[in-house]
Amino acid sequence: MNRISLFFLAFWLFCVNGVQSQEVNEPIPVASSQTDVYVIPITDAISTPNLYILRRGLKDAIANDVEMVILDMDTPGGRVDLTLEMMEMLNRFEGITATYVNDDAISAGSFIAAATQEIYFSPIGKIGASAVIQGTGEDVAETAKQKIESYLRANIRVMTAEYPYRADVIRAMLDADFELKIGDEVLKPAGELLTLTAAEAVKEYGDPPSKLLGEGIYDSIDDLLDARLGAGNYEIRDFELSYSEEIAKWMNTIAPILMGLGGLLLFIEFKTPGFGIFGIGGLVLLGIFFASHYIAGLAGNESAFLFVLGVLLVLVELFLFPGSVVFALSGMGLMLGSLLWTMVDYWPAGEGGEGVAIAPEMFVGPLVQLIFGISIAVAGAVGTARLLPGSWFERKMVLEEAAGGDSHAIREQRASTLPQPGCEGVALTPLHPGGRVEIDGQRYEAHCPVGMVERGAAIRVVRSADFELIVEEVVS
Repeated sequence: MNRISLFFLAFWLFCVNGVQSQEVNEPIPVASSQTDVYVIPITDAISTPNLYILRRGLKDAIANDVEMVILDMDTPGGRVDLTLEMMEMLNRFEGITATYVNDDAISAGSFIAAATQEIYFSPIGKIGASAVIQGTGEDVAETAKQKIESYLRANIRVMTAEYPYRADVIRAMLDADFELKIGDEVLKPAGELLTLTAAEAVKEYGDPPSKLLGEGIYDSIDDLLDARLGAGNYEIRDFELSYSEEIAKWMNTIAPILMGLGGLLLFIEFKTPGFGIFGIGGLVLLGIFFASHYIAGLAGNESAFLFVLGVLLVLVELFLFPGSVVFALSGMGLMLGSLLWTMVDYWPAGEGGEGVAIAPEMFVGPLVQLIFGISIAVAGAVGTARLLPGSWFERKMVLEEAAGGDSHAIREQRASTLPQPGCEGVALTPLHPGGRVEIDGQRYEAHCPVGMVERGAAIRVVRSADFELIVEEVVS
């Protein structure tokens, strides 16, 4: 082939490629082999749950050698600190990163989208309005705002150096005083923030023509991938939100309500004598408020969380509502259930896509192990309760001088300060079996070994055991 033929061939290829670049939705060259794709949802306000979801999704993608990650984004914005963390996470992924704006990438969402290599839009997609404001909606102090915006712009410049317009476009969304001008055309005058529609984002400028921000407009992610990779040349790998992440996203929406009600109940508690249901309720609501920011991070550790929750319920029974039984039974149920859950060998769906049905046979072995372990604990507790008091082992375990003398003598001294057998009083709380009683104007912890005693019923001391009284109901 002579030089003239090579010249015309090169010119023809250049013209063909030039014509193709003019098409908004023209497919990017198809990959030669099937590409695995993760679609990670980034929805609602950018908050801690979204951070944990993105982190887990990217780690799973790396572990499973996934070549492409797409953020399915619909967010009104959110926290700047979390946004910066999410941008850095995306930069660690070595494969292809893309954002599908479906339908809003506002404020913080625009920064996260800009940190991905490719940006696509639904037909009604919008991106922009990215000025930094406080969580209350008020403006940030000018000096602090300048620092934050300068740092954000620097991050965007680092991550978008290969894109001709992206850094300036994001700055125009962030800085109202910045004028966005390409050639002789002013896209955004000074004095307002830039927000782009899908059609505006994929418009081409310059010579040679280059798209302003987006790669194309598609009705769905499937359509996007058909154009980007070719129909049949990709597989969307399952990425589903865990229960903890779903709960965290829901709790995050009601977090202000939890905080407000918790504070109100504590205020009422301070205005009333003693410590009761208002104080407990306030502490519980505030505890849930703080926990809501971390529940999403428990993905894969739900059994441990349920075990700790069970322990807390048992402690509530022992120290706050003795004798109520409900908290203790619920706590024990959660603890035993979490132990059983941990031992079940459950495998998720394989490559064929068929899930593994949960069958009773899966629980037989773990249930036997659980019963065996509980039997050891119960037998050990019974034996310890019978043999430990007054034994040589207890004397070695207890520092007699620190405790104030011999343990047996201390036990006798404690018993002497408690009401003696035969003393009568009244039940301050229901005893089923534990609760509180009042005898001669003093309150004591008490235990009813048989049946239950209603609140206000007359009781009689049967015997004492360390700090607790064993009582029975006085039947008239």
